[in-house]
Amino acid sequence: MTPPPAIEQAARAGATQNRFRVAWPFPELLLGASNRLADSRTWGRVRLLVDVMVLSLASSMALFADASIRSVPSNRLLAAVFTVVVLTMMHVRRAPDDRLNGSLLDTGAHVLGVVSLAAMLTIAVDSILGSAHPLTLGLRLWMFAAVYLGVARVVLLSLRRRLIRSQALAARTLIVGAGVIGSQLVERLVGEPSYGLRPVGFLDADPLPRAEHSTAPSVPVLGGLDDLGDAIEATGARHVILAFSSEPDHVLVAKVRQCQQLGVDVSLVPRLYESINERAALDHVGGLPLLRLRAVDPRGWQFAVKHALDRGVALIGLLAMAPVMGVIALFVRFSSPGPILFRQQRMGRDGREFTMLKFRTMRGSPSANGEADAGWAAQIRGTSAHSVPDALDRTTPVGRVLRATSLDELPQLINVLRGEMSLVGPRPERLGYARDFELLVDRYTDRHRVKSGITGLAQVNGLRGETSIAQRVEWDNHYIQNWSLGLDFRIIALTIAEILRFRG
Repeated sequence: MTPPPAIEQAARAGATQNRFRVAWPFPELLLGASNRLADSRTWGRVRLLVDVMVLSLASSMALFADASIRSVPSNRLLAAVFTVVVLTMMHVRRAPDDRLNGSLLDTGAHVLGVVSLAAMLTIAVDSILGSAHPLTLGLRLWMFAAVYLGVARVVLLSLRRRLIRSQALAARTLIVGAGVIGSQLVERLVGEPSYGLRPVGFLDADPLPRAEHSTAPSVPVLGGLDDLGDAIEATGARHVILAFSSEPDHVLVAKVRQCQQLGVDVSLVPRLYESINERAALDHVGGLPLLRLRAVDPRGWQFAVKHALDRGVALIGLLAMAPVMGVIALFVRFSSPGPILFRQQRMGRDGREFTMLKFRTMRGSPSANGEADAGWAAQIRGTSAHSVPDALDRTTPVGRVLRATSLDELPQLINVLRGEMSLVGPRPERLGYARDFELLVDRYTDRHRVKSGITGLAQVNGLRGETSIAQRVEWDNHYIQNWSLGLDFRIIALTIAEILRFRG
């Protein structure tokens, strides 16, 4: 059967693009290598090979660093067993860097956890064998393996991400379903290359007109689901995403099997995706899979622990940062006339109002003329309240530094100590904007289930300041539905990293 013209055109476009993208010698060889590395299975083999070499080196260093350890024959066997145990544990379960949004912190924590468990097993076995110093070998193996394997995994993941962002390792991806969800997927995958998936076409026999549902980058509709095989061959796709196709389920199941036979990865968007979080557990009743949905209770004991930790950390932070805050207060006071602190009414948990504190970063006293700096600028200049340049024109030199380092947010530790805010949570919005967003943005009020935060998941994902409120709401609700103390620690660590990079 002759493939549709759109598929033939996509194949020609892809070939042309590849020919001009690769500027090194032997482009066909390098292009083939990059396409193979884009495949998750090939990348898994590369990672396994690196792990074997690094762990072998770590075990050798642990053995030969001390002659007393090397001279015991059983220690060599234990080192080999340690290596096998770590490799097995690292590759039996899905590693964080296999995920589209896996982070370096997650990878480091995964390596440390696996190596620590393997080291404890080694120490236990060494004790059973009657070793005079059972801790010596285990601790040395733990130290060398944690450092070497951790560094290797982080470097490998960083290298892969760099190649992915340059599109050298991005897996070409087909989207089944050219509707609202499919269009959102394309918009986000194109907007964030680090996901490693490059959309090359839709497959849908009855696509919605693009203008009706999306501002996503133009991605062609290559045909219907019957053209899946031709589309994979023509575009070189390594990944297929099922996004609410109108085709019957039995047809979709057949196409999933076809992709698996061709060695193409398949992902699907669940029908009830808004209700699914990372706590969801897969059960089975006979051969029928059941996805058990486990909700997060913002009023449960886990959040009570979170709020207690918030206040404890806020108190310690205020005491530790008191000298710094004192110096900042002096700089703000002498930078321009006006108060040291900027007070503004914001909307917090359950829609309650509270007064949020910040160091003043602009000239004058905006709180006396309006709720927001931009609103005050609008009043005195007769411009739009959303006119950011008007607000930026009044930023003091000290204020620019405070914003670039986020040090202007330090007084919000007082809000946390009062119980009005949390260290991590959705950023609070101004009252007027919040009431408008409740009417205009889907699920906006859901973010008020928890206390507002000094930092949040949306902010560490680049959504700060004048960015899409709809995307921020999506990240905020994702944070609430998937909350854990570990996630809070990760967000705080990423926030500190951003501050150290002097990015506001």
